[in-house]
Parts: sequence; C-alpha cells; structure tokens
Amino acid sequence: MWYVFIGNDKPDTLALRMQTRATHLERLNALKDQGRLLVAGPCPAIDNEDPGPAGFTGSVVIAEFATLNDAQTWADDEPYLAAGVYDSIIIKPFKKVLP
Repeated sequence: MWYVFIGNDKPDTLALRMQTRATHLERLNALKDQGRLLVAGPCPAIDNEDPGPAGFTGSVVIAEFATLNDAQTWADDEPYLAAGVYDSIIIKPFKKVLP
C-alpha cells in the first residue's frame, strides 16, 4: 500500500537540513531503485521553488510499504528526524487514483 509521509521542519533548521540532505536522499533513492517511491520533495517556506534563506517548512514523501508498521519503522530512521530538522512525521495510508 502507498503511504504519505509529511515531515514538519522545526524553525531555523535550513543549515542542518542541508548538512543532512545527502543521507536523506540516499534513503529516497533506495526506495526509487526498488520501484517503491511515487514522489518526494520539500515544501518551500515561501511561494518560490528556491526559497533561499526562508528555507522549508517540511517535506512530503509518498512511498509503498507492506504495512503501516513498516512505514512507521522506515520513518523512525529518517535522517532529518534524527538530526533534529523534523519536529514530527505524520504518516497516512494513501490511495493512488490518478494518474
């Protein structure tokens, strides 16, 4: 089943986010290589693809896991969470309808 992960950034963590980004992307690329990643990306803090120093408010990932428990286990190992970038991660089942 697909699950949506909504990671919420703590304030003023852009520098920490950038330091941790490579490890974060490694995990996403692993899901992509397994054919289990639908979409992933950050949420800019302002209405601009490159928010500059305004940074980001969080990220969204939609990926496939066997169970909600498996999705939670994956989220618990998120580098942004461990580094203190994320305040929390919300996980919800997701039903892909379109496209």
